[in-house]
Amino acid sequence: MTTADGAASGGQVRHLPPPPEQGFGVLDELAEAFERAAGSTRAVPPGGDPALLEAAAGYWERRGLATGPGHLAAAPGAGTFLLAFDALLGGDVLLPRPCPAHWAPQVRLLGRPVFPVPAPADSGGVPDPYALLETVRRLRAEGRDPRLLVLCPADDPTACVPPPELVHETLEAAAGEGLHIVSDETWRDTLHHPDETVFLSPAEMLPERVTVFADLSGAFLPPGWPAAVARFPATAEGAALRARTLDVLTALGARLTTPVAAAAAHALGESPPTTRRLLDSARLHGVVAAAAHRALGGAGVLARSPQSGRHLYADLAPLGGALERRGVGDSQELENVLGGLLGMPAPGGHRFGDDPAALRVRLSTGPLLGATEADRERALAAPDPLLLPSVQDRLDSFTRVFAALAADNGAAGEPAPPASSPAPPG
Repeated sequence: MTTADGAASGGQVRHLPPPPEQGFGVLDELAEAFERAAGSTRAVPPGGDPALLEAAAGYWERRGLATGPGHLAAAPGAGTFLLAFDALLGGDVLLPRPCPAHWAPQVRLLGRPVFPVPAPADSGGVPDPYALLETVRRLRAEGRDPRLLVLCPADDPTACVPPPELVHETLEAAAGEGLHIVSDETWRDTLHHPDETVFLSPAEMLPERVTVFADLSGAFLPPGWPAAVARFPATAEGAALRARTLDVLTALGARLTTPVAAAAAHALGESPPTTRRLLDSARLHGVVAAAAHRALGGAGVLARSPQSGRHLYADLAPLGGALERRGVGDSQELENVLGGLLGMPAPGGHRFGDDPAALRVRLSTGPLLGATEADRERALAAPDPLLLPSVQDRLDSFTRVFAALAADNGAAGEPAPPASSPAPPG
């Protein structure tokens, strides 16, 4: 029997971990756009105003997904969209395991179960296609009604960008089973090596079946300015879903504030300073993520190679002996103990729908950029940020924590194995 994932909910919704932050001040021209609109008494209509929707259309057109404003919508954060899609599309929801922390709780708020499908061991954000087929067929054999698959092709929490062939195979499986696909592309503009990493949006392959959304806190706006945009299929079904989504936004009063809408429109216009900040930020977080990944590997910790975002996903099972002596037996206890050792949040894998018994955590790179905003701004401009004392000190402290755990583990006759791909989640 296929069971819903009810145990790994990550606790109360209000205690979900926040997304990894950039760590920098607001770009001057974004602040100016915000301030110019702050005195306006005009309300932005549910779904966004024409300026924002035109900017969103240009954003997607530059990424090979040409569309008109009539197939777009804006909302105060991606969670609003996902909640609307879950409610409107109905049926059972399939999520990759692990997945962003807010996905499963939103489905459960509607009184519905979540059915996780494991991602491949060396990737994330997209489930294994064979596991997907098996799960869908078992659910239907049990009388259930799977309808919606949510993907994250630049992933939180794993920081992976799944290879195009995996995306292709998973989409073929989903389409063959008649699933509607929602693609969360919040992190697509944070690739560490955009000239080397191939990002494939599911909407490029199946434009008639895929709805895309992106939270602008991923690359463009600070988290205190909540804004997200969505792109619907250019079909009758897509138009109907957009219309019903606008009804939900209207009923909830879920509209962007006028200053945030203005800043979002400016950001999506991708002026040279905005683009430069985006690229510099992604490069910096990528350099620091790679250094952190090397430190984890040196201690025997298993971790996927980070390719996007401002985070890594680590499996500390090889250090289980040392952790057990510190009272750690599951990911909640690991979160508490490791967060204290590192002096920074280390949300456990259970918060991302992963197996609570597995010793996995998401680690953010933001705290490793320096203690102050001035430190982080210097790192942003530095040709080699790893040479800066402010970054070196933070990385050294990070490395010492895992080296001490590895030494303790080895001292107990449990030497850490060499780093390699993590075991399959779930």
